[in-house]
Amino acid sequence: MVSVTGERWFPDTGTFAEQLSTYWGNWHCDSEVGRLRDVLMRRPGAEIDAVNESNFASYRWRDAMDADLARQQHDAVADVYRSHGVTVHYVEDQRSDRPNALYCRDQVFMTPEGAIVCRLAISARRGEERAVAKALADLGVPVLRTINGEGIFEGACALWVNRQTVILGSGARANATGVAQVANELRNIGVVNIIPFQIPYGHAHLDGLLNFADRDKVVLFPWQVPYDVVKALLDIGYHVIEVDDIAEAKDRFATNFVALEPGVVVAATGVPNTHAKMRDAGIKIIPVDISEILKGWGALHCMTAFLRRDPVEEAAL
Repeated sequence: MVSVTGERWFPDTGTFAEQLSTYWGNWHCDSEVGRLRDVLMRRPGAEIDAVNESNFASYRWRDAMDADLARQQHDAVADVYRSHGVTVHYVEDQRSDRPNALYCRDQVFMTPEGAIVCRLAISARRGEERAVAKALADLGVPVLRTINGEGIFEGACALWVNRQTVILGSGARANATGVAQVANELRNIGVVNIIPFQIPYGHAHLDGLLNFADRDKVVLFPWQVPYDVVKALLDIGYHVIEVDDIAEAKDRFATNFVALEPGVVVAATGVPNTHAKMRDAGIKIIPVDISEILKGWGALHCMTAFLRRDPVEEAAL
């Protein structure tokens, strides 16, 4: 006879990661180069129609976009992703006064166990996070944390190096409180190495200075990436590709590309010197024209929040 007294409800001791696919879905990201499977994007909506020659600076843009052309270019990027087996999900119902919402990477940072919903730094962007949180919930992507309190952190202030290692940037778009919140969540899911990166004055995010193109290849702007960051990558076997054309690095977002798989990237046109160096290093480049989208000071990596990448074989490192 089973006793009807005492504790009868014992906890399930399976880990969150072990049961993620059962209860939530197949969501995972622990690299910048593993084969890309699912992304979250915001197709520019009515919010960009309100930006014009008299007010573009208030949104931190360099110029007003041709809205129709920007949408065409955004669609062309999504089509490239789809043609390579990537499922494109969209953020809907975004605020009508948030034209920067098309830069989805800033709003969410994905991990192997779910998303960290960010808290954007500047007032012209604050509040975009709510629509992103809803999109994640609708898809069934677990949210590990929403940056809160005094914290600010934008997703492009973090880059995966490998499953155990993440670069975390601090600066105008990520303060110490926000960085600490992200670091705590990462350590909780098994990240053991945090590489700090002080983002220099005048730059917003890491992907404007450094990005990964292959298992063992990193593309970076050498004059504003700290030596300690480069040394940490060299120590684990990375080959450095230096962007030595300042105009390409600063104005045309040479490091702001998206890897579809190790050694294959989608990259904006207009940076021939950088692309030549990358091809010489064995990187395949799929060029796309995002000239209108660049007017908002964002590019491909900014536009694309990764939701699922295949784990990367790290034997090369």
